Amino acid sequence: MSQDPAAPVGALTSVRVIDLSRVLGGPYCGQILADHGADVLKIEPPQGDETRTWGPPFENGVASYYMGLNRNKRGMRLDLTQPADREHLLQLLAEADVLLENFKTGTLEKWGLGYDTLKAKFPRLVHCRVSGYGADGPLGGLPGYDAAIQALSGIMSVNGEVGGEPLRVGLPVVDMVTGLNAVIGVLLALQERQRSGQGQFVEAALYDCGLSLLHPHAANWFGDGRVPGRTGNAHPNIYPYDAFPTGTVPVFLAVGNDRQFQQLCEVLGEPALAGDADFASAGDRSVHRARLRERLVSLMAPFDGEALVDQLSHKGVPCAPILDVPQALSHPHTAHRGMTVSLPGGYRGLASPIKLSRTPASYRLPPPADC
Repeated sequence: MSQDPAAPVGALTSVRVIDLSRVLGGPYCGQILADHGADVLKIEPPQGDETRTWGPPFENGVASYYMGLNRNKRGMRLDLTQPADREHLLQLLAEADVLLENFKTGTLEKWGLGYDTLKAKFPRLVHCRVSGYGADGPLGGLPGYDAAIQALSGIMSVNGEVGGEPLRVGLPVVDMVTGLNAVIGVLLALQERQRSGQGQFVEAALYDCGLSLLHPHAANWFGDGRVPGRTGNAHPNIYPYDAFPTGTVPVFLAVGNDRQFQQLCEVLGEPALAGDADFASAGDRSVHRARLRERLVSLMAPFDGEALVDQLSHKGVPCAPILDVPQALSHPHTAHRGMTVSLPGGYRGLASPIKLSRTPASYRLPPPADC
C-alpha cells in the first residue's frame, strides 16, 4: 500500500515526540506514535543506533532490522556527553509533548537530564522510559534484552516440544509488547494531562511485560499449583488446538467449543466422534487429547490441507494452513487489509494494524538514512 505524503497525518498530529531510544522496544513505540501522526524526532548518538549494523540484510548500507522500526521519523545525532548538545536537547524538549528513552538508570541523571530535573523545567512533558527491570529492586538498573527476559520470566519454560529443551519464541515478543505498553502508557498520560495540565513519568519494563504474557500459564499455576510445561503446538487448556498433518500442507486447528468440534467431525466424515463420552466437552477433550490426536491425524491424512481449511472455515471452525513468512506477506488478505507499505525510494515494511475510520495511520517518511 502506498500513501500520499499530503494525506491527513492521523490522530496524534499535534503531538511532538523526542525519541532518544535505541534497539527495539522504544523505537517500536516511537514508530507507532509516528504512524498515527505524531511528529517524532529520532535523536541518535554519534555512532548511531546499534541496530543500523544488525544485518545482513542491508538496504543502502543500513540494516533491515533498523528499517523495520524507524519509519515516519525525522533524524538527528547528538552527543549528550557534550554540554552544547545537552543544551540543544533542552531547547527541543521545550516544544515537545513526549520524551521517549531507554537509557540505563542514572545515565540521564548524570547529565542533568533526569526526570526530576526535566519535570521542573517542563511540567507538561510526558517522560516515557523503556527499561529492562526498572530502576530499583533486586534487578533494578540491570541491562535487559528480549531473549534474557524470555528466559527469566518463564516464557522459554513453556515454549518448545513436549520433553524438549526450553525454547526462545522466534520473535522478539517481549520487546514488541513492551513497545506496545509504552504506547499505551504515553496515550494514558496524554489523556490525563488534558485534565490536570501535568505530565508524568511512564515506565514500561521488559521484565514486567514478559511476566504479563504468561496467560494462561500463570492463571493455571495460581489455580492448581502445578508447574506449567511445554506442550509444543498444543494449547495447555483446550483441544484440538494444535497442528496436524494432512495429505498436503500442515493445518492448525483452533477448536474452542463443542459446536466447532461437532462441525469438525462432520467435515471429516466421522460425526459419531463428537458423541464419544471422552470428547463430549472441552475439558474431556483436553484430558483425553492423546487419543483424540491419534484419531484426528488418521482422519485428516487423506485431505488436501488448503481445501480442508476452506471447508472448515466456512463451517465456522477456526483453522489455517501453516504458511512461511513470504507466503503470509503475499496472501491476498494481507493486501486487502493494507498490511504492507511501500514508499518512494524502495522502502517496504509492515503497516499499522490499528485501523481508525477518520484518522487512519499514514506513511510519510522512510527511516532516517543518516542523521
